[in-house]
Amino acid sequence: MSEAKIPRSLRSLGMTTKGRSAGTSGNIFIGTSGWNYPHWGDRVFYPPELRQRAWLAFYADHFQTVEINNSFYHLPKKETFENWRDTVPEGFIFAVKVSRFVTHMKKLSEPEISMKVFLENVSGLGGKLGPLLFQLPPFWKVNIERLESMLKYLKSQSLVRRPVCVFEFRNPTWVCDEVGGLLRRYRASLCLADWPNLNVRDPRRSGIIYIRRHGPQELYASGYAEPELRSEAKKIREWAGVGKRVFCYFNNDAGGRAVHDAKKLIRFISQ
Repeated sequence: MSEAKIPRSLRSLGMTTKGRSAGTSGNIFIGTSGWNYPHWGDRVFYPPELRQRAWLAFYADHFQTVEINNSFYHLPKKETFENWRDTVPEGFIFAVKVSRFVTHMKKLSEPEISMKVFLENVSGLGGKLGPLLFQLPPFWKVNIERLESMLKYLKSQSLVRRPVCVFEFRNPTWVCDEVGGLLRRYRASLCLADWPNLNVRDPRRSGIIYIRRHGPQELYASGYAEPELRSEAKKIREWAGVGKRVFCYFNNDAGGRAVHDAKKLIRFISQ
């Protein structure tokens, strides 16, 4: 990647053409959960004269990663993923949220059936495909058999090579030693999210560090104070400093807070 093509957010972290970041070894990826929000187009983030089809390219000039969130509700075609892949520069990473058909309707059952189309389509991202996020419903309690069946399938399938899998649990019964051991065995990770009544204590035991920030007071609609972001930056630097890959996405999209918080976090990490 030439210096001219390095996103400003990466340059602010000291990124060089070798893909390294001062003090982090290029292990930090910070962005937002989605980019295609109409209310971001009114000078919140995107210039008013910029056409919506150019938003992803503009986004990729400011951030080095994005979490595709709409795939949870409606799975884009493979051609759409391929177009997104070709829009962003080398080194950009897409995390993709797994369809609710898999997590909420099938509840991880029959993965060889429920995951087939999803994996075929996201394979269109090629080498720019990053973590796959499984967000489980709050009403579903722990089911070790279903989880292990999904993990076994993901390890054995050939549609996507060595997928990096992350699980965001929303029922506290999933946060237990048995689940933690299973995730480690299959090199999957536990998502850190500020979801009520869930406490992930030691994410370093996961394969990667994956953080989702939904808003501190009002979910999806509140911003983070500077002390909170500075504390987050300190932890991220420490994790990256011991070789962990860290992904952090802001999902508080209302009012463009996700963009502002992500930019602040990048700045604090670089200090």
